[in-house]
Amino acid sequence: MTRAPDTIVAGGGIVGLCVALAASRRGKTVVIVSESRPGEASPAAAGMLAPAVERSVGAAHDFAVAARAFYPEFLELIADAGGTRVPINRLGVLQLALTDRGVRGLRKDPPPGSSWLSRDELVSLEPALGHGLGAVFNPDDGAVDNVVLMSALETLIESDPRIARTAGVVVKVGGKGGDAVVGLSTGDTISGGDVVLAPGAWAASIEGAPALKAVTPCKGQLVAFQSIGLRHVVYGPRGYLVPRINGITIAGSTMEYTGFDASTTPEGLARVHSAAREIAPGLSVSPVTAEWAGLRPVTPDMLPLIGRDTENPSIVYACGHSRNGILLAPLTAEAVAGILAGDSPKHDLSQFRPGRF
Repeated sequence: MTRAPDTIVAGGGIVGLCVALAASRRGKTVVIVSESRPGEASPAAAGMLAPAVERSVGAAHDFAVAARAFYPEFLELIADAGGTRVPINRLGVLQLALTDRGVRGLRKDPPPGSSWLSRDELVSLEPALGHGLGAVFNPDDGAVDNVVLMSALETLIESDPRIARTAGVVVKVGGKGGDAVVGLSTGDTISGGDVVLAPGAWAASIEGAPALKAVTPCKGQLVAFQSIGLRHVVYGPRGYLVPRINGITIAGSTMEYTGFDASTTPEGLARVHSAAREIAPGLSVSPVTAEWAGLRPVTPDMLPLIGRDTENPSIVYACGHSRNGILLAPLTAEAVAGILAGDSPKHDLSQFRPGRF
């Protein structure tokens, strides 16, 4: 790509890749600036698509529900463009009750569209949860295999003639003559029409974009077990389980504000193991296949920053997705591509305005 790109994307996680592809589909040229870092959230996540369980309020909740609804279409776009069928679990999500108090709590304010499963109904659906007293069943929630998804996105990026990649870390952004100017850690600069900021947990280190100061890293430790036959995503009192078709079940997760330390700890893993066995006791004898940690980019209200910078409109934010980056990334990308094209917004993004902190 010899001329200045229409769009520079800072970050190569799921949000950055989705933005690049969405912009390319609208005919824009794109340069992605990124390099791999330990603890990146996108490959480390469990891949849940669960806005009914992890509820927001107002327009933010509506956006999350729309993001869930968009996923099948999004995965079809990927399959049509690159041939990869990304596994998605659309069986629904269970919120498991293990005590009488848990039953009362779950039945007090159930998500819209959900239903209560008795103990017998629960056992019939998931024999591995036979110790449970019942569960809330959320039929529209589920999970996606984010590891396969990231690989599919990378493949599409590599084959897209409108998208180029530059290895490096964006450390500064600004504007000149209406265009964006991006400074890299190498001392090099790149100019383009707009810069989209999707730098993950490291957002606050970028100069010139004040809204990014609201983003902090939050570590989550996870464990993968050999499958015990669980089919549904299950939330328990202290954690969750996400089964995948490759024969593993992912258990998570902690919420630790420990800076950029992406290492696992005995204490953190012990909490995940304990929460997982509480949900499905059969995991106590299931082999562990992997243990790891990721760094979520978290904002104070757990909602992302999406929109143009009020002082420098060539800067567009698409970051800080907290616990819901996998869920929100494809629809965030569509919204950002619309912003770049000057289209009227299809969704209410007011709760995501970058300058709210």
